[in-house]
Amino acid sequence: MQQLFQQCYQAVPAKLWQQAQQIRLLICDVDGVFSDGRIYLGNSGEELKAFHTRDGYGIKALRKAGIEVAIITGRQSRIVQQRMQSLTVPHIYQGQEHKIPAFEEVLTIEQLEPHQVAYIGDDLSDWEVMQQVGLSIAVQDAHPYLRLHSHYVTSCPGGFGAVREVADLLLMSIGAFQQFRGSST
Repeated sequence: MQQLFQQCYQAVPAKLWQQAQQIRLLICDVDGVFSDGRIYLGNSGEELKAFHTRDGYGIKALRKAGIEVAIITGRQSRIVQQRMQSLTVPHIYQGQEHKIPAFEEVLTIEQLEPHQVAYIGDDLSDWEVMQQVGLSIAVQDAHPYLRLHSHYVTSCPGGFGAVREVADLLLMSIGAFQQFRGSST
């Protein structure tokens, strides 16, 4: 499976593959990770975001394989709530200017240790949590500091399949890549 991942995305060192095998929880930022980071505001105050369906499929596949998912984001958005609920994400933390309390809460709820967690982010607000986890991941177009200091940098940019790439990494590392046959809605 490691060779398949390399063919699909990029080569990963054996140590990173072993780290991926230990992950039982993926925590994601939203803006710049699930979306391209842009926020569209209409004249009437409506907010729009675009989510990639492949990312949705990856989230559902992770949950089916027994890897839990959480969202910790600094912004508050009804759109995010709706999208994450449609993907059956059980842990949705919005409006988290400081992300460590939400991180600690989800660890307690899931009864996990930090080394069993992966976190994917795109900017410095994610770094505090990324330093605590077993597998820190920056999207391809993340802030340069995150790209330099993360365990893994995706080949896909945020909003364009980066979450799915991470899901595929985790699923392939445990041999559960083709077990899910659901939808991405």
